[in-house]
Amino acid sequence: MELYDNNFDEEVFKSDIPVLVELWASWCPPCKMMEPVMNSLEKQYEGKVKVCKINIDKNPKTSDKFDIKGVPTFLLVKAGEVIERVVAAKTEEQLKEMINKVL
Repeated sequence: MELYDNNFDEEVFKSDIPVLVELWASWCPPCKMMEPVMNSLEKQYEGKVKVCKINIDKNPKTSDKFDIKGVPTFLLVKAGEVIERVVAAKTEEQLKEMINKVL
């Protein structure tokens, strides 16, 4: 699911289920490498975890809110709280470990 400044809080912080968000940029090669991983996670965790991404260049308010200095940055949010934040590309297994901590 693609997020934007105008729906980020609603979709992420008011979600009934945990949310994994990738903050990314089109000029970032590691971000492009993450696309199939994020698509796979979205299918695997459908109904259990919302898997989303937001382009930091097109959504500067969200980027500023989280003081994004590097991409990709991943946020894991549960019950309106950022549980974990990691920067840099991760393997699918690493992201699954992160997600499974909150399930």
